[in-house]
Amino acid sequence: MTHASGKYADFEGLREKAIALRREGLSRRQIRDRLLVDNNDILNRLLQGEPAPEWTKRPRAKDDLRERARELRLQGMTYDQIQVELGCSKGSISLWVRDLPKPTPSRSTIEQARLAGRMRWDHELAVRDEARQRTKARAKEETGNLTDRELLLIGVALYWSEGAKDKPYDRRENLTFVNSDPGMIEVYLAWLAVVGVTPDRICFRVMIHETADVEAAERYWAELVGIDTSALRKTTLKRHNPKTSRRNTGEAYRGCLVIRVAQGAELYRRVEGWWRGMVEQAQLRLR
Repeated sequence: MTHASGKYADFEGLREKAIALRREGLSRRQIRDRLLVDNNDILNRLLQGEPAPEWTKRPRAKDDLRERARELRLQGMTYDQIQVELGCSKGSISLWVRDLPKPTPSRSTIEQARLAGRMRWDHELAVRDEARQRTKARAKEETGNLTDRELLLIGVALYWSEGAKDKPYDRRENLTFVNSDPGMIEVYLAWLAVVGVTPDRICFRVMIHETADVEAAERYWAELVGIDTSALRKTTLKRHNPKTSRRNTGEAYRGCLVIRVAQGAELYRRVEGWWRGMVEQAQLRLR
């Protein structure tokens, strides 16, 4: 490369002198001062491809990273890509590879920018999840100990939202509760105990798609409610419809547990009465 004018006009001649000095063992600073080169970019080009003398390479803990950074740079990686690969600062990478040629921009640069964006977003999601979990933990502590009356009202509302209900056109005054949430099942069973239902009056049955692991589901629900699988009533299998796109699949899918209370007509009527009383109290607050 030649320059038409200025002190770098004879660039090739200057490069020969710079390389000769480098091979004599001079440092970059010494060469710069000897040749009166005050531009680092020019100095980089004068010494391009010429390795530094061994005495300038001070032993450091990061020597392996330095060599790896240089290898990656020669492979055409950008500072961002090397930083992601090695976890070093851009400042260190710049010092290690500044005498090497710049890589040709390619699509990988765009891909790396997308990767960096995804990494930042993953970090943001992790921060949000931590805040979410802290909120849930504080709310859990606020619950405190439940009294029997509080559990009574909770169970009534729970049943009225999830349990079977009597209709004028379909008389069925019985307590049948169906749910797939183990927490809901445990709250409901605690409520049954509060309202005086003994374990011998409670019947359990699994309801699940036929394509699922039925035996595993039966074992799971039986263990949750503290009975042997032989005590479960016959499992109800839902036929598979190939046209339906189901999301409730995989090992976590266990179907639903059906809980029926024998001789529960009288208790059902009380539940309906309790619910009406709760609605009336809510209406009074709205007036």
